Amino acid sequence: MIDGKVAVAVVGCGGMGGGHAVAISTGSGQALWMTDGSKGRELAPGDTDLKTKMVLAGTYDVKEERQEWARNQGFHTYDSFEQILEDPQVDVVLVATPNDSHKDLSIRAMQAGKNVLCEKPVMMNSKDLEDVLEVAKETGKVFYPRQNRRWDKDYLIMKKLYEEKTLGDIFHIESRYHGSRGIPGDWRGVKAQGGGMMFDWGVHLLDRLVMMIPEKIKTVYAKMTHVTNDEVDDGFIMQMTFESGLTATVEVGTCNFITLPHWYLCGTKGTAEIKDFRDPGHMVILRSWEDKDATPILMGEGLSKTMAPRNEDTMDDLPLPDITYDRNQLYSNVCDVVQGKAEQIVKNEEALRILRLMEAALESDAKGVAVQFE
Repeated sequence: MIDGKVAVAVVGCGGMGGGHAVAISTGSGQALWMTDGSKGRELAPGDTDLKTKMVLAGTYDVKEERQEWARNQGFHTYDSFEQILEDPQVDVVLVATPNDSHKDLSIRAMQAGKNVLCEKPVMMNSKDLEDVLEVAKETGKVFYPRQNRRWDKDYLIMKKLYEEKTLGDIFHIESRYHGSRGIPGDWRGVKAQGGGMMFDWGVHLLDRLVMMIPEKIKTVYAKMTHVTNDEVDDGFIMQMTFESGLTATVEVGTCNFITLPHWYLCGTKGTAEIKDFRDPGHMVILRSWEDKDATPILMGEGLSKTMAPRNEDTMDDLPLPDITYDRNQLYSNVCDVVQGKAEQIVKNEEALRILRLMEAALESDAKGVAVQFE
């Protein structure tokens, strides 16, 4: 502890680790270091001011240029990972290194008496996470998966629509990210280090989806793409069927110059859409199923009544609801859990389920068939 606050040391001070250092040191919670030198964001109503709960003890990275960057920000830098473990003031080690090192660093940290906040995907496979959780149990230390995109506003809005049945009963959900720059030119393109878009983005989209839908997943069918990279997947399309019959499509693409909607919810009384992260989205709510008759329209070389667009007076086009929430709740909860004041919001069994779900997707891709999951 430092001045009565939870002290966090960041190991791995690259893009994400550097972002964590800025988020904690400024109290803003924005895990992003800006190229123009600016830091953090303004706290919104409902946000926890992290300066009241946690403090940055320092950072460490194996690359000297990142050490120098951290020093230029005014951060304390450790000379080694061992030095972090030897610092009695450090309560939490935040692991933000490439995926293949998460297991070793997490185990060493907990055995040294430190709690761990680990970047996603927390491990390379479910067996590794089982091993890490056994060490957490043996040492009595906290292991906390950083599944931070449960706090994305677009997701929370769609989850609200689902739970409140604003669109009626949801029967199909699509969640995707499309980009057009390929895989980042770093370790994310290396299989041995846990690269690929399933591990990079799939883990987020799947985590959000299963937290929205409290059902067992019956079948999984997935196809990985290798348009720009042969070693790891540069995208995927994944289909899931839940026990109620609800279906979901999760998709990531890195060679898409025209994108499909980020969110697409289909219900018995309406449809909601968010095109991308810049779009506030909208929903169309049906007034009555009784107004089904339509004048035939010419479609290509034929007529159709089935696909004729609805009249505007039979439905309402509405903005999506707004919400207020604590954007810093994950960091805040880590502090409370470490101090014995709360239970983990992001639970380890949830992270384990997502790893197993990704393994099922990879199995489906390898075999070319749908696989049973739960």
